[in-house]
Amino acid sequence: MNSTWRKARSFDTTVRLLMVNQLTINLGFYMLMPYLAAHLSGSLALGAWAVGLVLGMRNLSQQGMFLIGGMLADRLGYRRLIIAGCALRTVGFGGLAVADALPGLLAASAATGLAGALFNPAVRAYLAAEAGERRVEAFALFNVFYQAGVLLGPLIGLALTAVSFPVTCAVASALFAVLTLLQSRRLPARERTAGGEEATWRQQAGTVLRNRPFWLFAAAMTGSYVLSFQMYLALPLETRRLVGDGAYGIAATSALFVVSGLVALAGQMRITAWCRRTWTPHRCLVAGLTLMAVAFLPPAFTASAVPASGGWGAVLVMVPLVTCAGLLAAATAVLYPFEMDTIVALSGGRWVATHYGLYNTVCGIGITVGNLVTGAVLDIGRHTGFAALPWLVLALVGAGCATAVAALARGGHLGVTTPATVAA
Repeated sequence: MNSTWRKARSFDTTVRLLMVNQLTINLGFYMLMPYLAAHLSGSLALGAWAVGLVLGMRNLSQQGMFLIGGMLADRLGYRRLIIAGCALRTVGFGGLAVADALPGLLAASAATGLAGALFNPAVRAYLAAEAGERRVEAFALFNVFYQAGVLLGPLIGLALTAVSFPVTCAVASALFAVLTLLQSRRLPARERTAGGEEATWRQQAGTVLRNRPFWLFAAAMTGSYVLSFQMYLALPLETRRLVGDGAYGIAATSALFVVSGLVALAGQMRITAWCRRTWTPHRCLVAGLTLMAVAFLPPAFTASAVPASGGWGAVLVMVPLVTCAGLLAAATAVLYPFEMDTIVALSGGRWVATHYGLYNTVCGIGITVGNLVTGAVLDIGRHTGFAALPWLVLALVGAGCATAVAALARGGHLGVTTPATVAA
């Protein structure tokens, strides 16, 4: 971690503040969200349909508004949208702490999701602009801070929720309030991105929507988000099948996320440095997608394993799933910096936040559709006795994405990214 800290100190104060912002954003979000469903169904005694509606409202308001958030950031300035988003999430989490009826819960959930749509594209566009030629390195470091929040948030949330879920909400809300105040005082204004200050909303949207290479890249990369999301769908479901719902099941599921987080924290900067020395940026993308495909092969080979009752049996049946989680984290470490850099290159430096917003929307839709298909294939695999089917399908998705990105690179559709040979 000393090397990571030295890397962070090599950037200016604004970039370091954006890193800390993302750590705090994820810390607050993940200390609350993993326990929201249990609170709604348990403490508030809502039906399953109502729980799904509240959780779906957050996802819909975030995914559905990413493009608008990006467009606003490009027109009004990144700083304003980051501050507005954090302030709105302060309100949203505060609402979840006190709301006990469905209308209030839906309003708070919508505010929480909209907040993410406001600050998410703005943070990434601001980071890309401030880092300049060091974008790849900056995004690699950004992912370390991002994953640290994902890893630490649930642990803090678990301790707070043991007191009460409203306490968790209040602490998360307070965290975002402090972050809002810090950014309003310390984050410099970067008012506009290149794109034509006199452009209308329609012209702005048209510029992005007509960017064919960007659309092709977004379509090719959507599968990678479906694969990454299996950390929350296929892997936990398989863990539950093999180990059960008891103490062993909870520990085994936690192990998946711990391994994933540790790989990102310990390996991100080394992986990025090695990739930059070894391959071109486009080859790094293809390599990362290929590694994602390979990650789903270990579970495929052991999909017919008999459930274990605990002890060493549980450890052994979990090895393929933990391996999958670790490989997915390593693949994301390879992909993420070059993926974010490629989006900037495809935008041509114009309306960068708008491109990030649309990219998030496309991938969010892909995740929703992909999860429905994955769930169906999991059921088919169980009912037909072909237990390896879902894992092989996921591996084929990764291979297809890698092939598509390689084809785009050969066709010259991925733009010009920052140089690959920069000192690590």
